[in-house]
Amino acid sequence: MFDDSFSRIAYKYNKGDPIIEMETGTYAEKRAAITTETITWNHGLGEVLGSLIQAGLEIISFTEYDYSPYNCFENTVEYEPGKFRIKHLGDKLPMVYSLRAVKK
Repeated sequence: MFDDSFSRIAYKYNKGDPIIEMETGTYAEKRAAITTETITWNHGLGEVLGSLIQAGLEIISFTEYDYSPYNCFENTVEYEPGKFRIKHLGDKLPMVYSLRAVKK
């Protein structure tokens, strides 16, 4: 939903059409001399969980985390080894989640 600097909401939470952007660098090397077109989609939690349930899966666990294990965003700070947050947002929003599901 956020722009690259996490300074404003740039996209709708439930956005059905693709987000098409030109990006320089890569998630692994932000300063790499590579420019690519990226196409991504936003998927709200309701869409993800609903799709799994409709596919006949039973959700065993679901956990949200207020950090990312990857330094893949602008303005991040590593506050513990292997845990990154957006510097000016701290622990105010979830960054990733994990879930376990089994086929019924």
